[in-house]
Amino acid sequence: MTKTNDGLMARRQAAVAQGVGQIHPIFTERAENATVWDVEGREYIDFAGGIAVLNTGHLHPKVKAAVAEQLNAFSHTCFMVLGYESYISVCEKLNHLVPGDFAKKTALFTSGSEAVENAVKVARAYTKRAGVIAFTSGYHGRTMAALALTGKVAPYSKGMGLMSANVFRAEFPCEMHGVSEDDAIESIERIFKNDAEPTDIAAIILEPVQGEGGFYAATPSFMQRLRELCDNHGIVLIADEVQTGAGRTGTFFAMEQMGVAADITTFAKSIAGGFPLSGITGKADIMDAVTAGGLGGTYGGSPLACAAALAVIEVFEEEQLLARANEVGNKLKAALTDMQAKYSQIADVRGLGAMIAIELMEDGKPAPQYSAKILAEARNRGLILLSCGTYGNVIRVLVPLTAPDAQIDAGLAIMDSTFQVVFN
Repeated sequence: MTKTNDGLMARRQAAVAQGVGQIHPIFTERAENATVWDVEGREYIDFAGGIAVLNTGHLHPKVKAAVAEQLNAFSHTCFMVLGYESYISVCEKLNHLVPGDFAKKTALFTSGSEAVENAVKVARAYTKRAGVIAFTSGYHGRTMAALALTGKVAPYSKGMGLMSANVFRAEFPCEMHGVSEDDAIESIERIFKNDAEPTDIAAIILEPVQGEGGFYAATPSFMQRLRELCDNHGIVLIADEVQTGAGRTGTFFAMEQMGVAADITTFAKSIAGGFPLSGITGKADIMDAVTAGGLGGTYGGSPLACAAALAVIEVFEEEQLLARANEVGNKLKAALTDMQAKYSQIADVRGLGAMIAIELMEDGKPAPQYSAKILAEARNRGLILLSCGTYGNVIRVLVPLTAPDAQIDAGLAIMDSTFQVVFN
């Protein structure tokens, strides 16, 4: 029987829980670098990258070969039972790559949510405190403790009731929406005054560039003020680099551009080129606050994922993908800025490195009514895009850094023609 997208969608609706979303009603047959083919044979340019997972593209040959070699050796032992060198090698690499001039240690897991929850566990064990401060519009995952940190109810925790206690929400600085750096710092001080003493707070967690929240970047000056505040009160600063990490912003971690280092950094997504791997890297004394057995997981640091991660890191070095991220970002921003001059609904073009977004506004207000139309029209023209943002009015681009210029140009041309249809 010939497979069709409609047929598979019908099967999906009958078999898969509705809580598992799906942005595009197409089903993948195969993929290579920045190109995806669906089950009906149609070709798409991938500007989504599996939500920032494929910085090295679909099935990079070096990653594919490394995983195949590992699969011929063994697929699983559980590192907590029988160790293997690749786990140690990944930790050594991350201890070097994560910013901070101090001794570091790393622990590996499977998903970004696991990384976030374990970062909080470590901070609580180290400080002997329970409270955590997170930020408006922040996204930290879908598991229960991570949901408490995530600053958006719908759709992530809608209908699920109140999340875990001991989480307090500060304002993320965003000049475009009227929140200054002073406002953000004052919102933390209000928490200290109204909700919890500084000595009750184990950690402050934030994304250096908000992902689902709309690609708003914290400024170096704000991050430096936050670092000083944490130091003054003995609070652990956690940088959630799940989406920004592995080179998306033009440095391997976005915090390299902030002038200060976090105490703990989370990573996942693109670190293993499409294989499930996450982790936390932090100051050695903080990381060692948890006793043996308190961190880990059956699949954490899978041998296959570790092999992939080591290959990804080599690809970044050999193909100079950090420089490429900035080249891609400059290309995207230049083209999208030209489009901004043509379409008044594009209120802003922003991003660090190749983590680029446009924000849609109309009459001075967020214009989410265009987002779904843009995604559908672009898809019909052969381009896969994503939306995001607190108001759902941001279109983001996360094209693989390995995509050739001609393909990026073709994708941008589709965006332009899509805007012509949707905005006129």
